[in-house]
Amino acid sequence: MTATTSPRPPRHRLIPLLTGLAFGLMASTASWAAMLDLEKDELKFGFIKLTDMAPLAVAYELGYFEDEGLYVTLEPQANWKVLLDGVITGSLDGAHMLAGQPLAATIGYGTKAHIVTPFSMDLNGNGITVSNAVWELMKPHLEMDAEGKPVHPISAAALKPVIEAFEAEGKPFNLGMVFPVSTHNYELRYWLAAGGINPGYYSPEDVSGQIAADAYLSVTPPPQMPATLEAGTIDGYAVGEPWNQAAVFKKIGVPVITDYDIWKNNPEKVFGLTAEFVEANPNTTIAITKALIRAAKWLDENDNANRAEAVEILSRSEYVGADANVIAASMTGTFEFEAGDVRDVPDFNVFYRYYATYPYYSDAVWYLTQMRRWGQIAEDQPDSWYDEVARSVYRPDLYLEAARQLVDEGLIEEADVPWDSSGYREPTAEFIDGVTYDGTKPNAYIDSLPVGLKTGERVEGSEVVANQ
Repeated sequence: MTATTSPRPPRHRLIPLLTGLAFGLMASTASWAAMLDLEKDELKFGFIKLTDMAPLAVAYELGYFEDEGLYVTLEPQANWKVLLDGVITGSLDGAHMLAGQPLAATIGYGTKAHIVTPFSMDLNGNGITVSNAVWELMKPHLEMDAEGKPVHPISAAALKPVIEAFEAEGKPFNLGMVFPVSTHNYELRYWLAAGGINPGYYSPEDVSGQIAADAYLSVTPPPQMPATLEAGTIDGYAVGEPWNQAAVFKKIGVPVITDYDIWKNNPEKVFGLTAEFVEANPNTTIAITKALIRAAKWLDENDNANRAEAVEILSRSEYVGADANVIAASMTGTFEFEAGDVRDVPDFNVFYRYYATYPYYSDAVWYLTQMRRWGQIAEDQPDSWYDEVARSVYRPDLYLEAARQLVDEGLIEEADVPWDSSGYREPTAEFIDGVTYDGTKPNAYIDSLPVGLKTGERVEGSEVVANQ
């Protein structure tokens, strides 16, 4: 696959051409104040064509990679598996990843590899869309406001009678999600289960995720989702932007809920690297993280004042390549549900505020609890195991080192960073079902969820059974 960007030569390669006063002036600028001795300066990063790859595009286009002496090429990937394989084999130095990917790889679910992340790319940014036909069937089960518009958030309970009608006619109800360990898979499953719909289980022998399912979830690459919905192959999907808004613009589907309303300010993508890369290239890793933190800050600063420019960047073919109006529909603080029903969702895309870029252990643990809940982790694990895996993958130590340099250089504020955090967020009940999540007590949390595996249970054949 050929690169789609045209990297500029990094500034540090021009140093031999600069002498005397010119060099002295440049060396006094903030971006030169802490130039690291890079182990590797020519890098290739992968991404999927989604709005939340924005920190990579911005760090490239605004020269933040250059400021760190990095010569970066950005390359879109066909799907999440290809992207992960590229990082593992070294054909990519790092990548925009699903938050579950480094965790799954590290514990050996799928391809075994130790992947780490020093940087969380964003909060929120996903939605669940259904076909126009399914939406019409859901409407009689929705609460409407005085203007005749649906009251949000919409519970999956409104979808349950639709699925039952499909079943009565002998038809499966099919939903698309982007990858078995994707945020979208777990958010879709969470929403369905909160509405009384079983999304199915995984087992070591059956990795379809459809064991005992009421609705059948399967993988569809994000850019293909609107066309797959239009063809009738799936009845709905969970995906990141701009592919929910694309369904509205194409008049083929209706987004029914955003992930902000499933779990307020949920962690989404991360930037992933192999542990071997980080060990061999510690200064380069810090430099990458610094550039990405600056990009995230730019995306959110001054009440999202830069989002229009970000939309223009992302709409280019080398990045997301979708119509700017479609990207802007969600990225500039609004979200369109049913055609014409445009609502303010200022935090639909968050890149920097609320400590969005800090890699919290509790975020990692939540993904691990969902893997256990649905059988991707087949057996019980003690609470200590969840903490150990989180600490081996999420690296706030690297993040804090990069952030300290940026504060010292005057590029971010001291208050922008949770310096004293234990790595665990405070317990929160800001989920659609109101269940409290405490990352320090993963097994108690798993057991508190009404649908899903509990302590002492496993999937055997087509049933959930108790361990003997």
